[in-house]
Amino acid sequence: MTGSLDTSPIPAPEQMRCMEVWGGNQGVEQYFQMPGLDVWLYSRPCDNAASGGDVYYLSSCVSGRISRLLLADVSGHGVAVSQCALGLRDLMRRYVNHVSQARFVAEMNEEFGRLNHDDNFATALVGTFFASTNSFQLSAAGHPQPLLFRQPSATWEVCEDAHDAATASRLRDIPLGVAGGVEYSQTKLSLAPGDMVLAYTDGLTETRVANDQLLGTAGLLKLVESLKVAPERLLFTLLSALREQSAATVGDDLTLLLARANGSRVPLRNNLLAPFRLLRRARDATRFR
Repeated sequence: MTGSLDTSPIPAPEQMRCMEVWGGNQGVEQYFQMPGLDVWLYSRPCDNAASGGDVYYLSSCVSGRISRLLLADVSGHGVAVSQCALGLRDLMRRYVNHVSQARFVAEMNEEFGRLNHDDNFATALVGTFFASTNSFQLSAAGHPQPLLFRQPSATWEVCEDAHDAATASRLRDIPLGVAGGVEYSQTKLSLAPGDMVLAYTDGLTETRVANDQLLGTAGLLKLVESLKVAPERLLFTLLSALREQSAATVGDDLTLLLARANGSRVPLRNNLLAPFRLLRRARDATRFR
């Protein structure tokens, strides 16, 4: 299946504002443009509820050259999820102008531990794109590894963890809130224009397909490789193909995030206004239930 028959309108992109944090835990289909990066996001809570345990964030720094993406799958429901999600939002705002995400990810784990009163935990994937060098950092806290598309070869692969933490530790890359003092690896990629990163929660890979088997990472990779469609239609086509193969409806929250390097640069106006934006806190454009 290629999805070439899809003729639905392509939504117009929204421009991510400088010094802004956007996100939430509600159902959404959104397309953003940022300096150097296009981002498509789809999220659907389980049973079409108003909100779920999948939490997503985007942030943009004072000039727009630092773009951060966060995808988290929080165990539990209701107030427990909202409290943890709000704590993660506050950290996104605090670290909005930091190129390195190492301290941010470590703080995520500590903050989740402080907020967690019901033995909940969360898996999370954090990505930071620096438009000036087209570099992309990735950290996974017990979260499924994303898929990486390389434009020159037109091939998909699983983005493997580099395990490049500065010091050795028995506790590495485990879910948030399980233990303190955890080290989180920083996988560093260089993204050329057209390269893409596909992140998702486990509601995708745990979908049951033929013979009641889980789709799994290998099945997802094979499915994505078969979809010869433009990036702006990839998520829609992937979900359509998954529905055709699935043996039952998805029984979990489901969120997908696709980021594509677009080669664009930071506008001069953003650079000129950056010092003045440093005088205020990051704008909060989040929504929770």
